[in-house]
Amino acid sequence: MNYYTPLDITRNYSDIGRAKANYPTIQLLWMSIIGGLLIAFGAAAATTATHAIENTGLVKMISGLLFPFGLGMIILLGVELFTGNIMIIISVLENKTTLAKMLRNWSLVYLGNMIGAVLLAMGVAFFGQLEISGGQLAVVTVKIAAYKTTLPFANGIVLGIFANILVCIGVLISISGKDTISRIAGAFIPVAFFVILGFEHSVANMYYIPAGLFSLQVPKYAALVAQAGVDISSLSWSGFLWQNLLPVTIGNIIGGLVVGVSMWYFQLKPTKSTAN
Repeated sequence: MNYYTPLDITRNYSDIGRAKANYPTIQLLWMSIIGGLLIAFGAAAATTATHAIENTGLVKMISGLLFPFGLGMIILLGVELFTGNIMIIISVLENKTTLAKMLRNWSLVYLGNMIGAVLLAMGVAFFGQLEISGGQLAVVTVKIAAYKTTLPFANGIVLGIFANILVCIGVLISISGKDTISRIAGAFIPVAFFVILGFEHSVANMYYIPAGLFSLQVPKYAALVAQAGVDISSLSWSGFLWQNLLPVTIGNIIGGLVVGVSMWYFQLKPTKSTAN
């Protein structure tokens, strides 16, 4: 067959998770910085391509076509993404790694993803990329950031759950293929769904919200934002961390655990029962 079965996928991820949990700290951090940067590239490309479009449905469709290539690059390069790594729980349930090693991986990858995403946010804000359309790209960037920091806490959790269910499904489907096109397509479709539906992804938000915050530090962009009448009362570093990133991260963890535990329970656990 030119693909792996769901049982094969779950077994393969169990081995992948064991390897991820044992990476040396420096290697893990470096691969995580690259992973955060690649997700941020996808977010920046989607915003740039859609910033001058008024039709909301078209904005979401184009964003859904562009953003997922960030995950595709991550999978093909073998770098690290926090949201996908929640499924290391499969390796824990298979006794191939420990809970402590899984939590170490999550912590380091989260930090590395944050560094990579924030670095790109700084770069686009301070070195001219947001000058497109006379700085209107910066205005849209601030609007996105301000909106995300107004989400009710419960909304952030639930939208985060849905987002990472789709991201983790995308990761698993991507490793079901045995060729490059299949792997990219497997990652692409579920992630396109979450973008089009407007769900919340913690690593993407590590780019979106800091990019808006850094834009306000550029006098020209700040003046354009004020001229456009954008409400930035909620947009602050504390709003980023506690109003958006915290609930979305909680939701992403829950969503990833739902997928990982479900795949283990329905694919690998029955094989153990049969063996016994």
